[in-house]
Amino acid sequence: MAEQKVKLLGFWVSPFVYRVIWALKLKGIDYEYIEEDIFNKSPLLLQLNPIHKKVPVLIHGDRVICESYVIVQYIDETWPHCPLLPQHPYERAMARFWADFAETKLLIIMAIALCARGEVQERAVKQAMEAVEKIEGVVKGKKLFGGESIGYLDICLGWMSYWLPGWEEVGGMQIIDPIKFPATSSWMNTFLHHPVIGDNLPARDAMIEYFQKRSKDISESDWFEGIIRLHLQP
Repeated sequence: MAEQKVKLLGFWVSPFVYRVIWALKLKGIDYEYIEEDIFNKSPLLLQLNPIHKKVPVLIHGDRVICESYVIVQYIDETWPHCPLLPQHPYERAMARFWADFAETKLLIIMAIALCARGEVQERAVKQAMEAVEKIEGVVKGKKLFGGESIGYLDICLGWMSYWLPGWEEVGGMQIIDPIKFPATSSWMNTFLHHPVIGDNLPARDAMIEYFQKRSKDISESDWFEGIIRLHLQP
């Protein structure tokens, strides 16, 4: 089964897609990349992911797998060499816990901070820094979350090393203070300079330009206020 053809539907600037790219590259798996226009979704994407209608989507033979975390775990179990998830069940559970924590308590809040201004942005920045403080405690004393080599949690939180600084620039804010969060800053630098990671990133200038426009569009949308109320603490 592992020898069947692999295809990946993605979007050039999506950190969720890059999780899958990094996992495939770290394991040396050949794949065909298919770029999607997420603002004009193809019939193929709608057919393969009719529930969420989002990338990434992994095609492995006649199997279709959606959602970045699920895809990375599928890759790790299908190609068990160079394991990404820890071998011990407790450590695997903790990796999944902190991956979910970063997604729900940091990434979503960072998206709000990127698009908001004024008092709402200040609240989002404060909440994001509280989440980073928790992550700092997890990575303290470690080179990488996975130890000496990149693991599942490094991949899941890898967006922090590249996308987060870009969002800080676009939003005119600072979340990762190297003095306040030295372990997180060191991990970000180590992760970003791994050759597989550094060679597989979107062009920074183009990324910044994209998020400048995208953040403006989101801030002016009818549904942004609902996202703020749902995720941001009073």
